[in-house]
Amino acid sequence: MNELLRAVSALLALDCGGIRRYSAFNWRRRNVSFDDAAFIDLQWFAAEDEGRTEEPTETKLRKAREDEGRVAKSQDLVGAIGLLLPALAILFLAPYLLRNCVEMIRFFFLRSAELDPVKDRIVFGVFLSYFARLALPLLVIALAAALFSNIIQVGFVFTTKPLGFKFERIVPNFGAYFQKTLFSMNSLFNFFKSIAKMVIVGGVAFFLIRSDIEKLANLHTAELYLAVTTIAGLAIRMLIFTALLLLLLSIPDYMFQRAQFRESLKMSRQEIVEERKQDEGDPRIKQRLRRRMQELLAVKIRDELPKADVVITNPTHFAVALQYNRSLEGPRVLVKGEDELALRIKHLAAELNVPVVENKPLARALYAEVEIGDYVPVKYWAVIAEILKRVKSMDEYRRLAGL
Repeated sequence: MNELLRAVSALLALDCGGIRRYSAFNWRRRNVSFDDAAFIDLQWFAAEDEGRTEEPTETKLRKAREDEGRVAKSQDLVGAIGLLLPALAILFLAPYLLRNCVEMIRFFFLRSAELDPVKDRIVFGVFLSYFARLALPLLVIALAAALFSNIIQVGFVFTTKPLGFKFERIVPNFGAYFQKTLFSMNSLFNFFKSIAKMVIVGGVAFFLIRSDIEKLANLHTAELYLAVTTIAGLAIRMLIFTALLLLLLSIPDYMFQRAQFRESLKMSRQEIVEERKQDEGDPRIKQRLRRRMQELLAVKIRDELPKADVVITNPTHFAVALQYNRSLEGPRVLVKGEDELALRIKHLAAELNVPVVENKPLARALYAEVEIGDYVPVKYWAVIAEILKRVKSMDEYRRLAGL
């Protein structure tokens, strides 16, 4: 038996590739203990070992949700709510259900000698009528519970992608299967969760039966109605208490499933770079486009700046060149720039003898609000008029001084 266990453990280690790697020489070793062969480090199955160390991006999460239908969801939460709401429905609808059951039994027993189920179609119709009265409310509530428990977890998601044919589902990968079902954090968590479920169901049944043990022991002397209601009451209490405890258990399960879901979607640095390239474009192409735009702006500045009457600066961060004459509707922005481009505008303006005036609030506002070629809003005209008036007086002074 020990030899068989050693062989199975070594085989799993070879197939999984992450438990222990055994060579042909290791197979012949007789001093390999079962404990050493079956030793498992759960960190070996983390995403980091595959180079996926980065948290998933919003794009990755959106693709997993919309394209693949993969979401973080706890099936235990779905099961707990799917058990609790129908159980509560049975509790509140018990008089209605009992009344319909009695009517159905009375109808068929009183007419058992008159109706032929083979020839009389009314039998089947009456059966469907009573069946709908009894089952339809519970089916509707169960369906609503299933929809509600899924929507509160993941919202509304509809995709047919998971239903597509995949060849790997037909040909199993035994290594991945054993790794996922036996040697993973998920399997370990599910193992202890299953034990907790058995403890909950067994504990609820034990304590409730123990509390009513005297009634149950004397049921053989009670009337039929009392016996039925006693057993039904005990059963519905067991269902409700069990569902409530399973609902509490589903909360840590939901948190664990969310953590495992994000772990499964972790990305490598290279994947993030490739995704960024697809979303934003290749950085090298963007750099070439930016350089080309700067060249075009430089040409436009050289062509337009000689027409400017004044350049408003921040003084270093922004520069806006304005033109105004009586033929225009108002001051117009010829060119504008930020940082390096602003410095280039200032230097070129100095070479062309275009006045440069420092006004931080105005420069910042014009750069943010007015595009190249547009007229300046009326609210800035008074300030610009003062600046142009000052520039004109300075030009007159220089002309009279012969500068």
